[in-house]
Amino acid sequence: MAWRSRAGSWVAWSGATGAILPHPGAHRGFLLHHQQRCGFRKVAKRVEPKKEAEQGELVQKRGVAPPVEPPTPQLPKRSFRRLVKPLVFTVGFTGCSFGAAAIWQYESLKSRVQSYFDEVRADWLDKLRPQKHGDFRKQVNQWWNSLSEGQRTVTGIIASNALVFCCWRIPYLQRTMVRYFTSNPASKTLCWPMLLSTFSHYSLFHMAANMYVLWSFSSSIVNMMGREQFLAMYLSAGVISTFVSYVCKTATGRLGPSLGASGAIMTVLAAVCTKMPEAKLAIIFLPMYTFTAGNALKTIVALDTAGLIMGWRFFDHAAHLGGALFGIWYVLYGHELIWKNREPLVKIWHNFRTPPKV
Repeated sequence: MAWRSRAGSWVAWSGATGAILPHPGAHRGFLLHHQQRCGFRKVAKRVEPKKEAEQGELVQKRGVAPPVEPPTPQLPKRSFRRLVKPLVFTVGFTGCSFGAAAIWQYESLKSRVQSYFDEVRADWLDKLRPQKHGDFRKQVNQWWNSLSEGQRTVTGIIASNALVFCCWRIPYLQRTMVRYFTSNPASKTLCWPMLLSTFSHYSLFHMAANMYVLWSFSSSIVNMMGREQFLAMYLSAGVISTFVSYVCKTATGRLGPSLGASGAIMTVLAAVCTKMPEAKLAIIFLPMYTFTAGNALKTIVALDTAGLIMGWRFFDHAAHLGGALFGIWYVLYGHELIWKNREPLVKIWHNFRTPPKV
């Protein structure tokens, strides 16, 4: 789930552990403690203008600088003009993702046709070669082949999240991680964190929960869409959900960093539940209680809507809601509007890849 900080604060809460990420640009405020030794207040003496002038001359003679009041930290200004670049980035990245997925699917089909006889020949040679026992590489290949296509597809996503999680533990990289792997509409860097924060988790429980849900629904979503279309939708969902979070944070003034793959995972969950509303689901710790996918989706959307309206700050409800709505829209309308109209682009790529006949 995408975790976020309290409004106006320059820290990011991450995960159930309540870890705090200091923002590199945050001012360190000065806290003035006023202590009273007894129950009576001492009336301040009135200083005459003449005495003030004498004190000023004394300070100049001694060369002592007058006391300076501590600076007050400035809160970031919210402006919808700053969302123009994220909007352009969201539209452009989504279009490029689906375009690249269409070309990737074309190349995959072409490669499968060309390598058919090579695979037959390789299988024939494997039968002639003596079998090796206890080979680690062979065991890894057997494990990999036992996975479904969806599980093999999300393995790379899980590995990327684990790598970013390890980078959070390196003190030297803290500033870079906060700048590029947390999404914040008040930050100087707005566009690339919309994508990179989708692979970023500071809490181990946060990452484990998100990756478990992604692994559980991977087979269903990839069987439904194919790995190319799934990856395009997943990456686009991360950017779109972050942009929705930007808009809500700017509108409410609750600026602060967020991170996590929850927006993209909510898209996957919403797509599967919309396509198969009668499928039975169960909670991890309570497998005896089952409910339909349609009811689960309605409950999640209702909770995130309530959290957004009431201002709950533990989760980034705007990102959750944006991801869920994008998943529902894509299954109902987006697949027809985007993926089924990829043929002109594929033809252009085919003409580019095919050498002219002499």
